[in-house]
Amino acid sequence: MAIIQAGFVRATEDIDLLVDTSPGNISCLRRALRSLPDRAIDEMADSDLDQYVVVRVADEIVVDLMKAACGIEHDEASRFVELVDIEGVTIPFASARLLWRTKQTVRDKDRMDRAFLASLLPPDELS
Repeated sequence: MAIIQAGFVRATEDIDLLVDTSPGNISCLRRALRSLPDRAIDEMADSDLDQYVVVRVADEIVVDLMKAACGIEHDEASRFVELVDIEGVTIPFASARLLWRTKQTVRDKDRMDRAFLASLLPPDELS
């Protein structure tokens, strides 16, 4: 969703969330995702985010939860977000610079995203 917010229109299959894994935040996350109809979050064990790179919550919408993306954890990432108001709700989206840093993978869609992001960022931010 953040790449779309940055201006690159492409189909997306899920919502990626880089999450703070403190017990209090995980409790809030569970409570929020329990509002989805299948309550798929109830299948996630408390230790899953520490054991797996991605925890997929496949409900009415698919939400991928991550403790880190390309080595960047929530605390660091939270300094590089852009707050967007959508229908009265403030939502933090990854900035173009943060997206660039989290798209350093071999996946084709990340390669395409990097090409788009390279057109937005100054050359000195592409390293």
